[in-house]
Amino acid sequence: MTSLGLLLWIIFGIFLQVGLFLGISFWQHWQTYIRLKQGQAELQVPVASVNSPKEESAGWPGFRVFKVASRAIEDSSQQICSFYLEPEDHQPLPDYRPGQFLTFRLEVPTADGSGIDQITRCYSLSDAPHPDHYRVSIKRVPPPPRSGLSPGRSSNFFHDHIPVGTTLQVRAPSGHFYLEPGSGPIVLIAGGIGITPMLSMLNWCQAHQPEREVWFFYGVRNGQETAFATHLSAIAAANPNVHLRLCFSDPLPDDQPGKDFHHHGRVDVNLFRMELPLKPYHYFICGPTPMMENLVSALEAWGVADSHVHFEAFGPASIKRRTPGTAPAGIAATAPVGDITVTFAKSGKCAQWSPQSGSLLEFAEAQGITIDSGCRAGGCGTCQTTIRSGEVAYRQSPDFDPEPGTCLMCVCTPKTNVTLET
Repeated sequence: MTSLGLLLWIIFGIFLQVGLFLGISFWQHWQTYIRLKQGQAELQVPVASVNSPKEESAGWPGFRVFKVASRAIEDSSQQICSFYLEPEDHQPLPDYRPGQFLTFRLEVPTADGSGIDQITRCYSLSDAPHPDHYRVSIKRVPPPPRSGLSPGRSSNFFHDHIPVGTTLQVRAPSGHFYLEPGSGPIVLIAGGIGITPMLSMLNWCQAHQPEREVWFFYGVRNGQETAFATHLSAIAAANPNVHLRLCFSDPLPDDQPGKDFHHHGRVDVNLFRMELPLKPYHYFICGPTPMMENLVSALEAWGVADSHVHFEAFGPASIKRRTPGTAPAGIAATAPVGDITVTFAKSGKCAQWSPQSGSLLEFAEAQGITIDSGCRAGGCGTCQTTIRSGEVAYRQSPDFDPEPGTCLMCVCTPKTNVTLET
């Protein structure tokens, strides 16, 4: 064999090996894509979300007294404040699942200062579990521009009237939106104050599973609205498995790309296409309703399996999915059909309900019936009411599990003619 022939054979062998390598790599890549597309990826994350309830972690019955041990401002505009809560009885605190929330019973002065209203509100825990304290981070809610409406009552009460040393009535951690241990990669997506449950998940991963691949997308308007910026940057700098992406939709002149933020624009699927490797991620989302509506539908259109998209929103029925959520045991989950009559037994009122009437809570209030309520999003259980007869429907399972034979009026509608205790 001549030298030229030998050289050609060597070149042929090299090209053959390269071709085989590329073919095998493409085949493996394609199989991963198919599994991801069909939601059958081998790498699964054990999770529970608002549409997949599991048994709640151990807590305590009713409300327990906590003392505000300290406060901390978390953003440069001083609109987000963290409250560190310690139990007044000094007993150890039960663990909770990262992503869950606390329910508070507050005594808030009336607008005219003539009395006290008792209101119930839910706030996400914003840290990994600790045995001696809990933390919630609350954003002061201003009145909507040019609306004439009042500012957020509970958030402003926390900021202005809950100093260190104040005692609060607190219900045990609860909620079906949380992260459990697992080896699969995750994407945490936060918008505005929706960072709080995401931060709980991130801190938990950092403490217990630092080897886990985590992508953290955080969308705000500019640097003044970025909460926990130093903390987030420190985690990303210390852990190569954490990939932080700060997204500013309207950066200020002093906000520097590459230093203060990574992406000019909103968090969207196009950004995921550019940033994320092709893997079977589970996506956890919490933020304003418009952001959630866009992301949930866009992820589904991109081919992400419905079981891989988990979200939390106040008023979860406003977020539409391809498949309906799971209703509590024994409660129908289909839409009401035809004319429906709702009877309020104690109030002695009876009226025709239509889909335009909204939830049973809104319908009752429209009839002049006062219902004790709190979060109005299925989280606190304040509006739990006994069903004397008939059935109700939930589009998605509420975070608070109603007792058998009852319903949460704020997030359900009648499926049949129904009689309620109230």
